[in-house]
Amino acid sequence: MAAHDEHPHSALRSWLGVSIITASLFVFVTTELMPVGLLTPVSVNLGISVGVAGLMVTLYGISAGLGVPFIVAWTRRVNRRVLLSALLAILALGNLITAISPNFPLVLTTRLIMGFANGVFWAIGVSMAMRLVPERHASRAAAVALSGISIATVVGMPLGTFLESLAGWRTTFLIWSGLSVLVFLAVAAVIPSLPSENAVSVREVFGLPLRNVRLRLVIFAVALYVLGHFGAYTFIRPFAENNSSATPAFVTALLVIYGVGGAAGNFIAGYTVTKNLRASSVVACAGLVVSLLLLLTIGHGQVGLIVSVALWGVSFGAMNLCQVNMTLAAAPDTFEAAMSLNTLGYNTSIALGALFGGLFADHFGVRSAFWFGAALIAASLLVMLGTRRKISQAVPDEALAVSG
Repeated sequence: MAAHDEHPHSALRSWLGVSIITASLFVFVTTELMPVGLLTPVSVNLGISVGVAGLMVTLYGISAGLGVPFIVAWTRRVNRRVLLSALLAILALGNLITAISPNFPLVLTTRLIMGFANGVFWAIGVSMAMRLVPERHASRAAAVALSGISIATVVGMPLGTFLESLAGWRTTFLIWSGLSVLVFLAVAAVIPSLPSENAVSVREVFGLPLRNVRLRLVIFAVALYVLGHFGAYTFIRPFAENNSSATPAFVTALLVIYGVGGAAGNFIAGYTVTKNLRASSVVACAGLVVSLLLLLTIGHGQVGLIVSVALWGVSFGAMNLCQVNMTLAAAPDTFEAAMSLNTLGYNTSIALGALFGGLFADHFGVRSAFWFGAALIAASLLVMLGTRRKISQAVPDEALAVSG
């Protein structure tokens, strides 16, 4: 993770490199979550239920979560530029195969393999951005890189849904394959050699939460709220269609509103986490619970949907930033290892959330997935409130990995 004030690269090349890491995060995040906006057309085209189509998110998340600690450890001596290039090549090929796949089993197999690449990127991407710039700018580089999440939600997912309405879901994945190729070429042209640092074995990675109580509590709280969030969010399109007869254009607008809210929440939390990380986390998590309850009570009308989704986006954007800071504050000296465990818990929870949400949606109706989500997020809130300052102490500016 180390960055150096005596930096061997020009400022232009360094920050251009950070922007390319941001673009990499954009294509990874949109590829992972694109099915959320495409569940209905994919299920119709391939002759499956909406709940089964949600497995596109589930299997992707399983491999992204469960595989990352092992792959990061096994590749701990591989140059990070080479590793990132390989991950983007897998992403491009996987999106291409998804676009031309004749059946759902091939789609799922492809998504499973792509998930491994996604998980490894989450473990190494931010640290790569921080190493590209002088040490005094490392926090800013991390914040810029993580803005790719907001760009993906504000631009990427709504754009994918819009493209599907024009040309079909297969064309959407084909376009994202091309974007992955462009980012791959940019990495090859701009990112300098980044030999691996802080090599950590598999045993050491999995030993971290056993020795670090604070990290263990953070992982537990994060797993609960991510389970709940994606148990509901995966089915936002069928929820809107069933409750307010939403058109594809309105669903696209909802995703834009959610994404703008996420960017706003990320921006706000960037200032509040340095003041009081615990309060920021509690307020953001409470906002998630309230937004889902609002959806269930006033989400039958378009105005109610807009208000609820806007609050949802703000709360999730803030919570996402809080949990990254909580994780890094819990284990500042083992950055990649801590991030690999964070990725394991986060992505496994995405997968299980989509899976359980799909089971609820198929057996008890789509609304039940949102009750499930609200209950799990409320449990995460109780964990944060019950552990007082153990998991969310304020992070000093010099140690903060992400700032506003």
